[in-house]
Amino acid sequence: MAETEYAFSATGLVKRFGGITAIDNVTLNLRKGARHALIGPNGAGKTTFVNLLTGVLEPTEGTILLEGDDVTHLPVHQRVKRGMVRTFQINQLFDDLTPLETLALTVSEHQGLGGKLWQLLGSNKAVMDRCDELLEQFKLKDVMNQPTHVLPYGKRRQLEIAIALACNPRVLLLDEPVAGVPEGERQDLLAIIDALPKDVSILLIEHDMDLVFSFATRMTVLVNGALLTEADPETIANDPRVKEVYLGHGEPSELVKEVAGG
Repeated sequence: MAETEYAFSATGLVKRFGGITAIDNVTLNLRKGARHALIGPNGAGKTTFVNLLTGVLEPTEGTILLEGDDVTHLPVHQRVKRGMVRTFQINQLFDDLTPLETLALTVSEHQGLGGKLWQLLGSNKAVMDRCDELLEQFKLKDVMNQPTHVLPYGKRRQLEIAIALACNPRVLLLDEPVAGVPEGERQDLLAIIDALPKDVSILLIEHDMDLVFSFATRMTVLVNGALLTEADPETIANDPRVKEVYLGHGEPSELVKEVAGG
């Protein structure tokens, strides 16, 4: 594996759908251990860009290096095995399984046990120890034996991030993790995101500006599928182009004001 300071490097990515260019020559380098946010208005191309990074879509042009190795044409599961894991805007969960069963399935698969899950559940100490650790970390112990479909939406989001962490990612892509989560349930989720391991490099895609500015130390702004700017949060908060196309002309939140220096 090539030595590099970057967890991943996406260089000159282009994605065309017929005559429409959805991603137009975008380059983004995620440093190891980074807390990096990808922001932009609706339709900016954020999810399409992440779909290119993770192998859901094939780029028309450009290259993607994961820790220095070219993964541009690898399928999703191969990128997951190499440590690139994502969450989704909309939950991708097994509704009839409990959080414990879901995590046991994920941990078993990641440890190469595959179809042996059901006879191992409850008897394989390594699997159960890891599940217990994740249930504790993501505040799911109180609901671990309830079917996922009855869980509050915030708990479902917590489970989704727990599943991602069960894959032992080195790069974690969080696609709007608080989308649809009621205000009263957000605090637990924000605390969990803030406490994610520092050796996991994170790219956060999010509309919630308070979350973005409290989390990220570096920010990239997409507009109409193209890179508008990349900088630290203070520079982004004070950039008139960003205010124009993304933050809008309304009154900014207190946190954004604070980052912007007043």
